[in-house]
Amino acid sequence: MSDHGDIKTASPFSLRLTFEERARLEEERGDQPLGAFIRERLFEGKQAKRRRGKRPVKDHRQLAKLAAMLGQSRIASNLNQLAKAANSGSLPVSKETEDALQSACSEVRRMRFILMRGLGLYPRELDAP
Repeated sequence: MSDHGDIKTASPFSLRLTFEERARLEEERGDQPLGAFIRERLFEGKQAKRRRGKRPVKDHRQLAKLAAMLGQSRIASNLNQLAKAANSGSLPVSKETEDALQSACSEVRRMRFILMRGLGLYPRELDAP
């Protein structure tokens, strides 16, 4: 029996990279997890298929911030009321109404940005809209 006979998965392998090497790998990997990208490049795609787990949340603090914003906001309700009023003809389209709609849209964009950044889909260096 080999030394690895009882081990179902191999232990992690650590590799030190320069900041430039790491940045290059991060850039080239795209949406692929870094370990999978390195494995694919190293073995030229000729390894056994691995089961993928759920992608971990990148930033719980950002997601908590988004949840708090959604909880405090009445955006969905307000936008629904505006849509009903506009459809029934009882909503005059004034400057105030237009500003309110623009503000609501801006808040939705900001929440979307925070969610996407929390999920690791936008870089941290990118400022919120």
